[in-house]
Amino acid sequence: MASNAVNAKADIAYVLFDMDGLMINSEDVYTEVTNKILGRYGHEMTWEIKSGSPSPPPAERPATEYLLSFYPGIPISVDDYITERRALQDLSWPHVQPLPGTLRLVTHLAKHKIPIAVATGSQRRNYDLKTAHLKDSLFGLFGENVICGDDEELRGKGKPMPDVFLVAAKKLGVDVGEGDVENLSESEEVRRRERTKGLVFEDAVNGVQAGRRAGMKVIWVPDPRLKAQFPDEGNFGADEVLETLEEFRPEEWGLPPYDDDIALEKQ
Repeated sequence: MASNAVNAKADIAYVLFDMDGLMINSEDVYTEVTNKILGRYGHEMTWEIKSGSPSPPPAERPATEYLLSFYPGIPISVDDYITERRALQDLSWPHVQPLPGTLRLVTHLAKHKIPIAVATGSQRRNYDLKTAHLKDSLFGLFGENVICGDDEELRGKGKPMPDVFLVAAKKLGVDVGEGDVENLSESEEVRRRERTKGLVFEDAVNGVQAGRRAGMKVIWVPDPRLKAQFPDEGNFGADEVLETLEEFRPEEWGLPPYDDDIALEKQ
């Protein structure tokens, strides 16, 4: 792909998107439901606790055990907590909405036939619940290019391991090989270069780490409350940090600039 900017930071050929907290406001649901349950016992999950939690489902039990370890006195078991949380979340998923800049960016990339994929740690059932009402406007643009955390190829290989992004790239027909980029052999230089043509959008620290381990370019779009938990850690190797996807300028990454006829969605 020819660069669309004289001083492009990279010549990107394909783009991979996380979902929760990046494209849709589903992270708010996780927080609200958690605090609704904890609130019965006079507790609330802080951002300090949330920022240290293991990946979301399918790592559901480890994440729940981690959370409840901060509240050893509350009378609820891990299994009961998971059951109640899932029921409450399922009621909310059909109402989540795109975050600022998402519709414009995904629509733009699809219009220009830039290969795009979703690479999420969510379970497939949850992905379906979160996206069904947004198929026409957003997620239908990805077609079948969606990788979920409980897909067979990813069992036991969640973020910060690089596999979710490598499997997503392969879904797009890109030969990127296996494992961490630093473990590629000299004979796999072509695969290493193919990885550098991928651009990952992430809101979570473990997602940024996964993208870097994959050898791809990474743009971090963190919730400011999350970023505040890491004042001394820098950007975890991210190539750029944005407050929202609205700030992204495609031409800076060798992608087609926004067209004048694509209007910003109403937020």
